Amino acid sequence: MNTTSGAKPPDPVLRERILEAAYACFARFGLGKTTVEDVVKESGVSRATVYRVFPGGKDQLLREVVAWEMGRFFGSLAEAVVGAPDFASLVEDGLVFAHRAVGEHVILQKILVTEPERLLPLLTTEQHRPLAFITGYLLPFLEREEREGRLLTGLDKERAADFVARMLLSLIGSEGQELEDPIALRRLVREQLLVGVLTPEALAAP
Repeated sequence: MNTTSGAKPPDPVLRERILEAAYACFARFGLGKTTVEDVVKESGVSRATVYRVFPGGKDQLLREVVAWEMGRFFGSLAEAVVGAPDFASLVEDGLVFAHRAVGEHVILQKILVTEPERLLPLLTTEQHRPLAFITGYLLPFLEREEREGRLLTGLDKERAADFVARMLLSLIGSEGQELEDPIALRRLVREQLLVGVLTPEALAAP
């Protein structure tokens, strides 16, 4: 029986190596000035290998590097909030960590200043990846809130997770001081963001 279903997927270690090299080049030269040759030199692999793994060339590398860095960022975010005692605290901790991390991300801030016209469309088109990640991450916590009676009765958990994920993404990069003031942050999360998700008792918990 013929089991061939297309080209063999690239070695994940090789793919990671090229993505790391591309990330370093974009950080060093900028999005516009980086070439595939720069990535070839940085990665130590051949030009043919780069195109075999990323047949779309520089445009695909740009998209994949943005998605790759988003994945790393939200992986770190998940680790940062793992000890949160309840859903509201998890959202608060997540916003604090993510807001601070974005502000301290030297490369991201540099490119946002120097080449926003190149980066922002990429962040928009790749937004579905972190949205799916955050939604999937939040869902088990909402299920726990439901089991413990802290979720509003009749709420669709999938839609609620999607709503909260979208709100988190919109707030992470905001410049408002609410995310830097613990009292204002608590009020934002518990009196606005989650008021249609959790019971009043859950929102009032310390």
